[in-house]
Amino acid sequence: MGGFFGVTSKTSCVLDLFFGIDYHSHLGTRRGGMAVYDPQKGFDRAIHNIENSPFRTKFERDAAELQGNSGIGCISDYEPQPLLVRSHLGSFAITTVGKINNMDALMAQCMQRGHTHFLEMSGGTVNPTEMVVALINQKPTMTEGLRYAQEVIEGSMSILILTPKGLVAARDRLGRTPIVIGRKEDAYCVSFESFAYVNLGYEDFRELGPGEIVMVTPEGVETLSAPGSEMKICSFLWVYYGYPTSTYEGVNVEEMRYKCGELLAKRDAGDVHPDIVAGVPDSGIAHAIGYANASGVPFARPFIKYTPTWPRSFMPTQQSQRNLIARMKLIPVHRLIKGKSLLMIDDSIVRGTQLRETTEFLYRNGAEEVHIRPACPPLLYGCKYLNFSRSKSEMDLITRRVIARREGNQVDDSILKEYADPDSSNYREMLEEIRKELNFTSLKFHRLDDLEKSIDVDPCRLCTYCWSGKE
Repeated sequence: MGGFFGVTSKTSCVLDLFFGIDYHSHLGTRRGGMAVYDPQKGFDRAIHNIENSPFRTKFERDAAELQGNSGIGCISDYEPQPLLVRSHLGSFAITTVGKINNMDALMAQCMQRGHTHFLEMSGGTVNPTEMVVALINQKPTMTEGLRYAQEVIEGSMSILILTPKGLVAARDRLGRTPIVIGRKEDAYCVSFESFAYVNLGYEDFRELGPGEIVMVTPEGVETLSAPGSEMKICSFLWVYYGYPTSTYEGVNVEEMRYKCGELLAKRDAGDVHPDIVAGVPDSGIAHAIGYANASGVPFARPFIKYTPTWPRSFMPTQQSQRNLIARMKLIPVHRLIKGKSLLMIDDSIVRGTQLRETTEFLYRNGAEEVHIRPACPPLLYGCKYLNFSRSKSEMDLITRRVIARREGNQVDDSILKEYADPDSSNYREMLEEIRKELNFTSLKFHRLDDLEKSIDVDPCRLCTYCWSGKE
């Protein structure tokens, strides 16, 4: 996924920028970056690999050395950012959050128009942020360039630019990812996560609308391009990606997860009788609290994540390493497991590998029953709009593997829609096969209609593609 943060101030911005970026560390694991502008020194930048050491540790020295009153930075799951650029639009730094699906077509188009080359990253890919720069620079003004980039990119793209005058922020055309502005005396900030500036003394100013472009200076915020009317914000922000203290479109993540667990409990009423309800740390915990509050079944933590050396929520890119670390993170509380019937809530089931190993871990420690309640519907489609998962193929999804076994190669959208319908026999039989394969005592997913109620945003303004296939 990734996240970004920017500050423009009448005084030094570096510490606010440093801590604001650090508060986005839950959104990515590979790269971090900071860029600042000082009227005397110009632009300066630092980028580090943060796979084996957190952002704050890697950038402490940079925070002491960088100087500037305006700056931007990011936590990135893939590409190095921010980039420093000099073009006919002037000098600027840029960072992005999003996904470009038509990269090859856009590259060919740029080459035809005289763009001579792109820098190649490790693995043979082009940095998506560099492609955004190439698109912006095809137009005579930055605002026109940003609008053009939003029009031609297939996928999603939110953009934050540092100029000598201040910050330019452009939210994705359909608002799939958030951008919020904070304000304090003599300074403004631009953030992916709304909580990232609270402890820095900023108060909420406003969220950008879908496709909106603004210029932010220490004096105020100017709209350069008005927001569009259509929005498709990612629902998975509330289910999993978002930090509990964040708020998107007026809906707090933690509160939404309580509602999610409450509705899961109402669907379960009388069907199961667990001794305790627990959340798979960390993203399942709030859902489990909601379930426990609604059902009256005690909430407990039968295993604890070892946070002193495993504090972060994301995992390495290699599946074998992910499986090992998933085991290493969790320490059992035997007295809360042995002889117990456990109801576990995880944010989702993707491949199923980690949750199967967690279930086996609970059985080995004496659990009699393990009931699983994912906090979202079955994932049937790979996300086309954000770097939601490292899966290379939709066949990495356990649902698609089960469907392929049942249907052979004759799987099309009409068949998938049957499996997405929680009232269909195909849906029920798919769940039973997943339950058997992963060795759960019982399995019941959150329904899409209940998920939409949990979020409490107009369903027409939510992206639910990964569950429903609806764009």
